[in-house]
Amino acid sequence: MTPYHFSAGTLPLLVTIPHAGTLLTEEVEAGLSEAARGLPDTDWHIPLLYDFVRDLGASVLIGRYSRFVIDLNRPADDRPLYTTATTGLYPETLFDGTPTFKPGMTPTVAQRQHYLDAIWTPWHEKIQQELARLKQQFGYALLFDAHSIASVIPRLFEGRLPDLNIGTNSGASCSMGITQGLTQCCNAQSQYSWVMNGRFKGGYITRAYGKPAEKQHAVQLELAQCNYMDEQPPFGWRGEKASVLQPLLKQLITTLLAQGATS
Repeated sequence: MTPYHFSAGTLPLLVTIPHAGTLLTEEVEAGLSEAARGLPDTDWHIPLLYDFVRDLGASVLIGRYSRFVIDLNRPADDRPLYTTATTGLYPETLFDGTPTFKPGMTPTVAQRQHYLDAIWTPWHEKIQQELARLKQQFGYALLFDAHSIASVIPRLFEGRLPDLNIGTNSGASCSMGITQGLTQCCNAQSQYSWVMNGRFKGGYITRAYGKPAEKQHAVQLELAQCNYMDEQPPFGWRGEKASVLQPLLKQLITTLLAQGATS
């Protein structure tokens, strides 16, 4: 089974959605703790929220497997991306610190190596192939990595998370012009709180593929889920909230496209 959904677009932009997947392997499904069975750390409804990017002409890559199988936004060597609390390539705990697996039911080393080979590697090979295609066609490539997370997770951050959390690896993953354009876009509105390179500076995807010196720019956006969905099970979609948020998301992406063309 292909570990991702992909659709090619007509713009120099690839939108990646690594954490919306809900597929499980047999051993992961059998081993999940009661707290993990509802897949609480999923980026729920993100493909629906960003469905408009297809009409814009972006290429879209969506992971199919749950991050509880393997996290597509972590490095293959599982090196920590943050000095604060986080989860790894094979999450042993939920974001709140609860164990992901029942005692003695964690997948084996061999099983996890298979996840790396059959799920993680094809995903990243597809990113590399698409960015290479875009650069060949347009002379540059843009990557927008779309995420969401519950607005309050004391283990990961204090208080309530800002509504929009933009990550550019502290400015290393994209041009200054892109950073300035996104900043101006956020400053021009007052409905949503936002931060640039706060708690979420960008995961492995942003850090690995953001190479502005090579005309390859990457940006991550981590959204507080309360702005488009219910944060409690069954994690329902809130269309009335999403419809208010989507114009700003579209503006951020069109700003990325405009600034990327001149970077």
